[in-house]
Amino acid sequence: MKDCCTFVRQPFSVMIESEAKMENLLKVGVISSTHGIRGEVKVYPTTDDPRRFEALASVLLDTGRELCELEIEKVRYFKQFVILKFTDVDDINDIEPYKGKSLYVTREFAVPLKEDEYYIADLIGMEVFLENGSAFGTLRDVMETGANDVYVIDTAEGKEVLVPAIKDCIKEVDVEQNKMTIHLLKGLC
Repeated sequence: MKDCCTFVRQPFSVMIESEAKMENLLKVGVISSTHGIRGEVKVYPTTDDPRRFEALASVLLDTGRELCELEIEKVRYFKQFVILKFTDVDDINDIEPYKGKSLYVTREFAVPLKEDEYYIADLIGMEVFLENGSAFGTLRDVMETGANDVYVIDTAEGKEVLVPAIKDCIKEVDVEQNKMTIHLLKGLC
């Protein structure tokens, strides 16, 4: 197996401090499988706009040991997948070990958000409070459904509560303070 960083200019992990790096990154996809024998990969996009890959010059591959910057040579689409060809990755054997690994961009290359939109990475771990100010729990995950997202909140009592990400339920989100205020509709808890 070829080390990821042998076919890139330099490991990205060298360029940024290790503790701060994950906070500065946003996941844009996951390599689901290889595509053909010439080093292309099928990527399951974790972004609202899969066409965004056309505007990216590179992505960061999390190998599990380090982040490696991979230059994007070509972008195509197949069903719900994005097919990526990386520069200097010309053989299935070079990229196959990275199936299941995540691809990231730095916030500098993030798609701008509209009002009341948030990056999932900013919501995970957020402290959740009720309208009366009492602590309710911690946002653990975001389920992306067709109609609206659903926030998975772990309560202090150890329960899991699913809260739809709609205006009736989500009253305030303060990313800077890592705080969310919600209104619990009847039947949610």
